[in-house]
Amino acid sequence: MRKHTRLPLAQLLLCGSLIVTVSMGIRHGFGLWLQPIIMERGWSRESFSLAMAVQNLVWGVSGPFVGWWADRRGAVSVLWAGAALYASGLVGMSLSVDHTAFMLSTGVLIGLGQACTTYAVVYGVLGRHVDPQQRSWTMGVTAAAGSFGQFLMVPVSSLLINQLGWRHALWVLAGTSLLLVPLALGLRDDPQAIKRHAAQANPGHAAMTQSAWDALREALGHPSYLLLTGGYFVCGFQLAFIGVHLPSYLKDHNLPPQVATTALALIGLFNVVGTYAAGALGQRLRKTWILSSIYALRAVAMTAFILMPLSPLSVGLFAAAMGTLWLSTVPPTNAVVAQMLGVQHLSMLGAVVFLSHQIGSFLGVWLGGRLYDATGSYDAVWWLAVGLGVVAAALNLPVKEHLPPARRLVVG
Repeated sequence: MRKHTRLPLAQLLLCGSLIVTVSMGIRHGFGLWLQPIIMERGWSRESFSLAMAVQNLVWGVSGPFVGWWADRRGAVSVLWAGAALYASGLVGMSLSVDHTAFMLSTGVLIGLGQACTTYAVVYGVLGRHVDPQQRSWTMGVTAAAGSFGQFLMVPVSSLLINQLGWRHALWVLAGTSLLLVPLALGLRDDPQAIKRHAAQANPGHAAMTQSAWDALREALGHPSYLLLTGGYFVCGFQLAFIGVHLPSYLKDHNLPPQVATTALALIGLFNVVGTYAAGALGQRLRKTWILSSIYALRAVAMTAFILMPLSPLSVGLFAAAMGTLWLSTVPPTNAVVAQMLGVQHLSMLGAVVFLSHQIGSFLGVWLGGRLYDATGSYDAVWWLAVGLGVVAAALNLPVKEHLPPARRLVVG
């Protein structure tokens, strides 16, 4: 029987970080395509927003199934499939001339590609190979790398659009997404071998292997898991709305296009600091307190942004503040899931929480376009995002990070 060998930490961090850098970096700049696409196609903002909303929803709905696949078979085949879907979707996005084709490529194919190439799959490998004492920090480093990808790819995307046109820019990004194929080899592992090794190392746990269905039932039976999931809905709503609609919001207020590009880049840059800090603090403080603080501070930042006179300076300050709080929820949220329910089904259970995030993303993107077309303003969505931030801060306070152990292989 083949012995389980842990992957080297440096290899995990390098390949996992680069994968998230590419996959998250590409999607972070999609808001830059809103104006050129709707102007050339003669579409409404809601048409573009609905495709982006479906993209987030498909990502979320497919996530638990993708996570189950990765937990059983390892990450490599999942990442390879994701690279092919991502590239196909980006090419289809550039060629679509009607709403249906745009929805299928931008919404469905890219959404599936993102489900296969982002945090749930990568964090599943990290959870299986990294000691619990280092898990939150390691997830923070990986999320910080994804944040750097956002900082890097936004100006690159803007440059490609200006130099090549929006259509050819998408072709370049499609080629870039294929870099995930060789990077996936650095995360090659065998989850079944890991379970066998754990059973051999501790025979008393040999009978504690838990099926995916039992793990899901156990998770949904814990109020803390449900509260954590509810809070993550708000994270998705806020980030998707801002990421897609901020450039158009700034253009509506007669600010130059480079202000929006700079704002998205600053979000990515300060996101590096925020995600790393959240992961590091998660080693020392209660992760649920960190999450409550993040949501509360987001509400404060958005309130100040709405009430302050709009200028390049106020946009920059808002982008820096929101960037620090942007993906900083990701490391503590996934680390709490691992502490609650172990790592045997971490990709799947983390993806279920992320499904809530993506339902929020669907509503944030779609309502942004829908309410703008109905009222001519984004104000209602901004204030809704503020109110939801307060709710999420309250939901995370009573979450218990350590639950009574159930029949699982690895408590984590």
